[in-house]
Amino acid sequence: MGFFDFFRRNKKVVQVSEEDRQQFAEEMSANAGLLVKQFRDDTVLDFSVHSLYEVDQIIEDSVEFYKKADSDTKRKMIIKIGAYVFEVARTNFGGQYYWYDRLEQPVLVTGQPEFEMSLLAYEKVKGRFENGQEDNIPFFFEGYVRGVKDKASQMIV
Repeated sequence: MGFFDFFRRNKKVVQVSEEDRQQFAEEMSANAGLLVKQFRDDTVLDFSVHSLYEVDQIIEDSVEFYKKADSDTKRKMIIKIGAYVFEVARTNFGGQYYWYDRLEQPVLVTGQPEFEMSLLAYEKVKGRFENGQEDNIPFFFEGYVRGVKDKASQMIV
């Protein structure tokens, strides 16, 4: 059972140890690494903010496949790409992962304790596959970067 599954199973607030947080971050990093490995012959995914343009193009190129895929394949696509977006944020701006029960997905919170800039990448990746350019990943991420720079306490979805 993966760490994310543990949180999914528990619908209440769960105390998370530092060891659990580390495992959470390792799983996110591993999922992001799977995306990097999958596309290593096609593009450079170096965890830079600029690489999110490449991620957006990967999504664009995969929309037809996504539409025809079964729900498990869609979920795996969202997890790998979402993990990459999360890891770009964490690599460049720091933060810790938590579980957001309402949407049943991870959230990255940057800036604690001074401020809480929260990022929900899975929801945006799903939206990009299903809604097209209106859910553009680089534009979405710019909102997060602005929030971190302004030390805002808000959630970017």
